[in-house]
Amino acid sequence: MDMNLEGKYTPKDFASIMDMKIPPKKPATDFAPPPPPQQPADFEAAIKATGFGRFNILLLAAAFPAMLAGVIETAVISFILPSAECDLDLSLMDKGILNAITSCGMISSSLAWGYLADTKGRKGIMVWGCLVNVIFVLWSAMSQSRIELIIAKFFSGFVISGPFSVLMPYITEFHGCNYRSRITMIIGTMISIGAVLLPVLALLILPNDWNFLLGNIQFNSWRIYLAICGIPSLLGGLVLLGFPETPRFLMTKGRNEEALKVFRTMYAMNTKNSKETYSISELKNDFPTHQPEEDNVKVTGITEINLTKNPLQGQTGPFKLLFSKSYISLTLRVLTLKFFMLFGKNTLRLWLPQLFASINEYEQISSDATSLCTILEYSVNKTEIITNPEETCIVIITPSTYANNIVVSCVICVAFLAAGTLINKLGEKRMQVITLLICAVCGFTLYWSSSTVTTLIISSTYISMGTIAMTALIGASVNLFPTSSRTIIVSSSMSCGLIGTILGNILFPIFMAMGCIPPIVMLGGVMFFAAILAYSLPSTKKSELK
Repeated sequence: MDMNLEGKYTPKDFASIMDMKIPPKKPATDFAPPPPPQQPADFEAAIKATGFGRFNILLLAAAFPAMLAGVIETAVISFILPSAECDLDLSLMDKGILNAITSCGMISSSLAWGYLADTKGRKGIMVWGCLVNVIFVLWSAMSQSRIELIIAKFFSGFVISGPFSVLMPYITEFHGCNYRSRITMIIGTMISIGAVLLPVLALLILPNDWNFLLGNIQFNSWRIYLAICGIPSLLGGLVLLGFPETPRFLMTKGRNEEALKVFRTMYAMNTKNSKETYSISELKNDFPTHQPEEDNVKVTGITEINLTKNPLQGQTGPFKLLFSKSYISLTLRVLTLKFFMLFGKNTLRLWLPQLFASINEYEQISSDATSLCTILEYSVNKTEIITNPEETCIVIITPSTYANNIVVSCVICVAFLAAGTLINKLGEKRMQVITLLICAVCGFTLYWSSSTVTTLIISSTYISMGTIAMTALIGASVNLFPTSSRTIIVSSSMSCGLIGTILGNILFPIFMAMGCIPPIVMLGGVMFFAAILAYSLPSTKKSELK
């Protein structure tokens, strides 16, 4: 019987089975490994991803009128003093008080504005501060007496202090460390443009013989000038309504979703791409919920401490940080530096329109050399005439009265443009030291100023270098202190600077009455001491925002 019939395999069958090709085994599923989860981005990474473009430019344009409003309020009185001295019977001390009264208003509120800005936000302070300031500007324009004008300008300074101190942190917190120093200099250029606008308006308005009654209110050219100078404040408040709160502030308050929306808006405007294509989907939590005993981070030679305690215990206030062991030395140096900076710069800046007006008058009545010492003596003698009821007060105001002030302001603009290209190379610290030393040399050199031209050159250099140094200090303060105390330090330093402004403007007429040397030594000495303090500050070159 054949073996195949019995159901058994033959050798041929085995050979056939061995020749079969078994298909390779397929995996159960075809899938790629999941991408690693995206790490939460910190502020610098998030702001860098938004780019730089249309949003940043529009922000600077919107901030411009608000910055003008602050600049105008601090200096507008100095331009009306030569025109208003007879209407209001102003003595040298009255002029010093009027120059200082806006600063008194600013200092009385600056710390409160700073605290509100660091706890409630930046935007609201700027918007409402600018809009409310318009009311007090119009009040000052309708003032009919010296006392009424002093009160109106005090409250104007009280209100405008908020927007003026908050604007710098507001703008810088929309920019990364690569752009921040340059943005600081752009803001300084805005300040210098405001300084140009004031004498240009003065030249166009104040020499006119405008005099009329509106109801029971007497109007003339210097009162109209005050009213027109309120327009930037109105525009600033209205335009800034359309901009968001800063993402940096939102992150420090734990409002990361709101901050992410701001970043996406910036990205879409700058790149013209969809908001959904923004590369960052999550932000690092900058709102700590616990207080470690020791959580120090070393940044440019300064120790940053964790600011918050357990939520049940509340938060440590921003003032406490500034005067903590880690920051107190730095805080005192910054505050003292701002005091001496504005003591010198604002004293000369606010008295310069009066000095140039005196130069213009003196040149029309005398052919003698117009040295600065001669003009100081002439100003003291004229005050005795104004305050004497038996003498006739005459004001000589011509367009040339304000021409020199325009030159000074233009020099400030040019200096800022040059500084904008140097700030990233030198850093805020070196910029401050160099400019303050130049100020000190110019201050002492005023004693040998023997003509209008030399007085113009020296005073232009002094004020422009002092303005650059002040702006560089604000930029350095933004980098040296954490977000939770950033506006507080800017406001606190502004308060100290305003004290310097007040003291300088009160002492200057007193020293003028003593002779030529005391006021000149004062102007040079305070800037030399400021340069020494600036040298003691840490470097902030390209440091990240805390």
